[in-house]
Amino acid sequence: MHALVKLAKNAISEYIKNKIVISPPEDMAPEMRGRAGVFVSLKKGGQLRGCIGTFSPIRENVAMEIIRNALSAATEDPRFTPVRSDELEEITYSVDVLTAPLKVNDISELNPAKYGVIVAYGNRRGLLLPDLEGVDTVDEQLRITKMKAGIDPLETDVEIYKFEVRRYF
Repeated sequence: MHALVKLAKNAISEYIKNKIVISPPEDMAPEMRGRAGVFVSLKKGGQLRGCIGTFSPIRENVAMEIIRNALSAATEDPRFTPVRSDELEEITYSVDVLTAPLKVNDISELNPAKYGVIVAYGNRRGLLLPDLEGVDTVDEQLRITKMKAGIDPLETDVEIYKFEVRRYF
């Protein structure tokens, strides 16, 4: 298990069991020191159990982003009930560290296996990570992302951004 994933797992375990918000490790891995948007995903039995993240960095480093987003994924994802202590052993974790988003001028620049997308329309924004099971076409990726943002899936006047991730297990 990669150090970033261990940090997410430890953050969730300590919070669920003891209501303690951990601090970043003193001997941070190099990947934890920079600043980037981070998503933490939880799965149980192969099914999504929570996923929360930040589009761009809002905390002082990746380690702090991981801790905060891990706790949010476990306790604040509105699609799921909070994770219980008896579930912890069944959960698998992944951490996605995002590159800075780039504006897309034509959808031919997209590839759902390689790039995640952000769509923006007015003050609504939605994000979908890349390389998700069942999301095989750009049209499907954009439709899902618009729906997540509360944007009509048929709306064409949206700003589109792409980004890549380093996914850690």
